[in-house]
Amino acid sequence: MKHRFHVYTKILTDSISNLDTLPAANPLDLYYAISQLVTRRSNIVSVLTGLKLQLHQQLGYHYPSYKKFFSQVEGKAALAFWRKYPSPSCLKGVGVDELADFLYKKSNRNLSTKKAKEILSLVEQDGDTSKDYQEANDFLVKDVVRDIMIREHQLDQIDAELKKHIALLDYKLETMHGISTVTAAELIAEIGDISRFSNADKLANFAGIAPVQHSSGNKQKAKKSKLGNRSLYDIFYNLAIRLLGVSRGEKKPNHPMYHAYYEKKLAEGKTKWQAIICVMRKLVNVIYSMMKYKTEYKMPVLPERAA
Repeated sequence: MKHRFHVYTKILTDSISNLDTLPAANPLDLYYAISQLVTRRSNIVSVLTGLKLQLHQQLGYHYPSYKKFFSQVEGKAALAFWRKYPSPSCLKGVGVDELADFLYKKSNRNLSTKKAKEILSLVEQDGDTSKDYQEANDFLVKDVVRDIMIREHQLDQIDAELKKHIALLDYKLETMHGISTVTAAELIAEIGDISRFSNADKLANFAGIAPVQHSSGNKQKAKKSKLGNRSLYDIFYNLAIRLLGVSRGEKKPNHPMYHAYYEKKLAEGKTKWQAIICVMRKLVNVIYSMMKYKTEYKMPVLPERAA
């Protein structure tokens, strides 16, 4: 027994003295943590979407013109307004100056007298919308707004955690237009350790980003592959759509290179879906390279004619 105690003590002493040489924490644990954060975020977004639908439904009963009140019905100033004034009955006796002061404070000094007059005018035009048991209806609006605020605060916290954890991997995915912290985290969560894939083709196959060729007689027809990681496929698809979008103001492509590549594929006779797949496949190459070599994205310089 005494011998065993000395052996155990020696093992423990050796382990403590060699702490500096022990292997680092398993990097797979980091990918797992990011994956769990992304899943948690997705669940909260799903709940939040349902809550916002409930809010729209409730507001429609009380404020027929509610969509004209604010540019963003679920914005911070709007949520503060719905919570304080869940129905027109709560605005009785509230003058322009009082409402303007409230909006001024809640909108970070962006809204004031003009918006207050506009809201009160719309309420007057809507007429009497009061219902039996109005207090219960007001409670529902306030309760839904409170839940929305809680969920949005949770999203802010999770986004901060995601940013902190993906920084440990030293990827620079966010240097590419269209890739936010959340998109970067989603890519990392689905791809995992990039060294699992020996080349970009393997990653493309894993994501199912390659049309399957079906032959009928002498004709070849490309069909969408049903294989692969559908979540990763959707991430690349949404990214491609963002890059191919056009800015509202200047009417310029969000990413000229990918837009030019898309137009080129259309000119070659490909369908819109096939052209988008080509863009997605090109994105796979870029993301693979950025993750493998931990490089920043640099916008290619296009010839003036192509741009």
